Amino acid sequence: MTGPDCLFCKIAAGDVPATLVHADAQVVAFRDINPQAPVHVLVVPRKHVSSLDEARGADDSLLGGMLLVARDIARREGLADRGYRTVLNVGDEGGQTVHHIHLHVLGGRAMGWPPG
Repeated sequence: MTGPDCLFCKIAAGDVPATLVHADAQVVAFRDINPQAPVHVLVVPRKHVSSLDEARGADDSLLGGMLLVARDIARREGLADRGYRTVLNVGDEGGQTVHHIHLHVLGGRAMGWPPG
């Protein structure tokens, strides 16, 4: 879903409040309202792409940009030296609950393996 029904489209447009930690022409990043770690930030493109599986070649720079923003956020949050996790869930069985591609940046504690 895109437009008026997509929560992350609304956040990216500024129509729904969020605690932003980054905003540029391609992506916004904000603190998760249900954090799973001391630091839990979502990196969301302004362009609606439902999931990684729906991304196309034209989205290459967008996807790469999301990863670089995640890295920069981890550095600013003091996570880079200790380590952090990035997660991109795809589809219902992959744990994707909002069908707008988004990258989780998690850190501030040791992460277990395997996840979920």
